[in-house]
Amino acid sequence: MITAAPADAIDSLLPQTQCGQCDYPGCRPYAEAIASGSAAINQCPPGGNELITELAALLDVPVMPLSASHGATAAPAIAIIDETVCIGCALCLPACPVDAIVGARRLMHTVIAAECTGCGLCLPPCPVNCISIRPTGAPRDHAAQRAASGRLRQRFLAHQQRLSTRGHERHGKKNGVAADAAARKRATLDRALSRARARLAKNTA
Repeated sequence: MITAAPADAIDSLLPQTQCGQCDYPGCRPYAEAIASGSAAINQCPPGGNELITELAALLDVPVMPLSASHGATAAPAIAIIDETVCIGCALCLPACPVDAIVGARRLMHTVIAAECTGCGLCLPPCPVNCISIRPTGAPRDHAAQRAASGRLRQRFLAHQQRLSTRGHERHGKKNGVAADAAARKRATLDRALSRARARLAKNTA
């Protein structure tokens, strides 16, 4: 039986890679699923066995092996963009959960190595396959991962906020265009009705 623990306490232990390997769209949803008892503690490959041990202690449950169906714990890796192939489509920018890719439409993109978690979420949207995930050569360091998790969480939250703001702006512009179109249509109809009434009045005079 899992001991009740707030999602905040669980989330504070997660690596904040936001990779989705746990079958949840980010670390926070996974933390909430663990807190509710609907997810096991062994579904996070980036956290590995160290994370499982920490979660087991927090929740007072037995340690279990990492779920093979969710992937294997890997050495640190980062995304590399081949700038000679990149077409500047910008599709990878919103895909990166921690904004580790910089660039603009029609301009070459590059990766901020210090912020990239190697999650691989930038790979599927790239239409020219100019992105690859490569090991950094550094050893896996759970303490360093824990130290970086707070910063990565803040970058993820800022990323989500920006996407939300842009979504609202696009929605507002779309609604504005629709409202303008409706107003023009109504004005045209009113003018047509006025002309029709004028003709009718003239014919009956």
